[in-house]
Amino acid sequence: MIEATGLRKTYQRGHGRKATTVEAVRGVDFAVERGEIFGFLGPNGAGKSTTLRMLSTLLRPDGGEARIAGADLLRDPAKVRNNIGYVGQASGTYEQSNARRELVLQARMHGLPKSTALTLCEAAVKAFQLGDFADREIKTYSGGQRRRLDIALGVIHSPKVMFLDEPTAGLDPPSRARMWQEVRRLRDEGMTIFLTTHYLDEADALCDRISIIDGGLIVAEGTPTALKREISGDVVVLDMAAADTAGVVDPNLVMEAEKLLGEEPYVSSTEVIDGTIRMYVDSSATAIPHLMRTLLDNGIDPGSVEARRPSLDDVFLAKTGRSLEE
Repeated sequence: MIEATGLRKTYQRGHGRKATTVEAVRGVDFAVERGEIFGFLGPNGAGKSTTLRMLSTLLRPDGGEARIAGADLLRDPAKVRNNIGYVGQASGTYEQSNARRELVLQARMHGLPKSTALTLCEAAVKAFQLGDFADREIKTYSGGQRRRLDIALGVIHSPKVMFLDEPTAGLDPPSRARMWQEVRRLRDEGMTIFLTTHYLDEADALCDRISIIDGGLIVAEGTPTALKREISGDVVVLDMAAADTAGVVDPNLVMEAEKLLGEEPYVSSTEVIDGTIRMYVDSSATAIPHLMRTLLDNGIDPGSVEARRPSLDDVFLAKTGRSLEE
């Protein structure tokens, strides 16, 4: 449903002699299959939203090409727009309006007759469970209610592809879970979903496949499970602050502990993040007793220790040298 090759976008920041060139997207290639949820995972400023805005015809690429639902992005942008729905990070609704008015207006703007628009409006109110507040002014809606309305507006014309830019940013956990249900429902009804996110749990739980993007380049792509399998062994996380009742950790002590543990044959690599030491080992069951003994023999209280399977953050760390959680 989406094929992109070599997409690039460059911005000029500043003016005159102080002007600098920013390569927001530096040539990305990917393909999205029909009926899947495809996620762009990366930190703020990685190029996620710029890529999405190019695919949705809001920005013209400086290079590369793409096809969306069979329509060429550069040669036939009008056909692309007919095939897609788009929900940006900011809502486009009017505070003094209500859900029913907005839904009817959106359908009419797609050229549908009023009778059809009214029918589609009521179907959307039911599908997205907007009925309890559909006639209230939008300024009274909660964040989750606004986001459900935004997505309902984006799909009112039954697009083949739906673009969602950070769909759950700023939502509380119950609203996020509800939004995930709505996205899965659209996928199950046959729609192709392309979303951007910087939430690790969202990409892991919601997306069929993901591309990890950093600095305008795709650094990894695959299913969440397959990407995590690339990180062999287990992850052991040592929380040095847990040894202090006040939760205060001595940075020098952390550095000493990391040096000692990094020299252990059971540890392939280490990373220090906010008073914790993250280690990659072949087997946590084998490694942990040796690691604890090394610290205790050197007079270091190891605090708490946790063993777990690799996460998408471990994948991001392995590919970029940085933790996305930071």
